[in-house]
Parts: sequence; structure tokens; C-alpha cells
Amino acid sequence: MATNITFHEGTVSQQERQELLGQKGLTIWLTGLSASGKSTIATALEQHLLHLRKSAFRLDGDNIRFGLNKDLGFSEKDREENIRRIGEVSKLFASSAALTITSFISPYKKDRDFARELHNQQSLPFIEVYVDAPLSVVEQRDPKGLYKKARSGEIKEFTGITAPYEAPEKPEIHIKTDENDVQASVKIITEYLVKNGYLSA
Repeated sequence: MATNITFHEGTVSQQERQELLGQKGLTIWLTGLSASGKSTIATALEQHLLHLRKSAFRLDGDNIRFGLNKDLGFSEKDREENIRRIGEVSKLFASSAALTITSFISPYKKDRDFARELHNQQSLPFIEVYVDAPLSVVEQRDPKGLYKKARSGEIKEFTGITAPYEAPEKPEIHIKTDENDVQASVKIITEYLVKNGYLSA
């Protein structure tokens, strides 16, 4: 860990930035099993917010692993580091007044709580969205064939099969994707943002 470093504060306050850009930054953190619908919802939500003329940006689990986190595997330690980095990055985006959308399995409660605390320290809203679908449903979807590989033993430490998923206990938003399609899911999130003053009606 580096020791000879000093944090350099900018001259633009968080409040000033938000007032000039006309929006308050936040993070919408989508968590759930693989194939629960996180990435599909995140992509549609990002497009919807941009069409509302809002600065929005999506951080996706698969895409982040091609760059920022390409040095990490899927052990518990690497998963923890993966989410730690994403928590820090999403905080930076949110502090720039962006509506930040993250789409990660993020299976461990303590790691999601860590990301939330990073945001709390800067008074940035952290909205946890539990994208919920039964294991039987996601296994049936299995668009990448990952559950089949996990069941056959080709993939070790696969969340929901050979590695745990700790479901959120009190998420701000709980979406059951076996009951709600993409459009309905985006509407649920948008209505929450409007109701809580993050978006104008």
C-alpha cells in the first residue's frame, strides 16, 4: 500500500457540481444470480435515463472483467476485490453527478455493504436493487450455458450452485423477473427514483 500520497481536493464542491449539471449523482446497484436479468435491465435503464436527458452510465460485471478487473478470478477473495474496486469506481461516477448503474452478481452481503458505506461517507445515494429469479428459472434461461457447465463440474465456485449467494435482506427495490419483464422492471426503478426525488416526474 502506498504511503507517500496526499489526497488532493478539487475546488468544485459536490453540491456546486450537482447544481450546475442539474442532477444529483447516485448509484443504482443491481445484484442477483447470473441470468436473473441484471444486465438486460441495466442496459434498458441506462437508455431510458439518457432519453430523459440525464447523464447515466452503466458498469457491467462481464465488461469490467475485460479491463479494470481482468487480473481477478472467481475465488471468494477475488470476488471481494472485484466488488471493492467497483464500489470505489461507482462512487467516483456518482460523485461526478452521474446516475451510475452497476450490474454485478455481488454475492456477498458484506461486500455490498462496503460499497454502500463508501457512498454514505460522501452523502451519495446508494440504491440496492435485488433482481430476483428462482434458481430453476435462471437455470432454464442459462443464455451462456454457465449453469450447465457448473452442474457438470466444468466451472468451479459458481454462484448459486457451488458458491453461495447472500440475497439482500432489505433492498430499496425488489424486482422478481419471473413476474416482471424488462419494461416493467425499468418502470419500477424509475418510479422509485421519481418518488424519492432523484428524478423529476
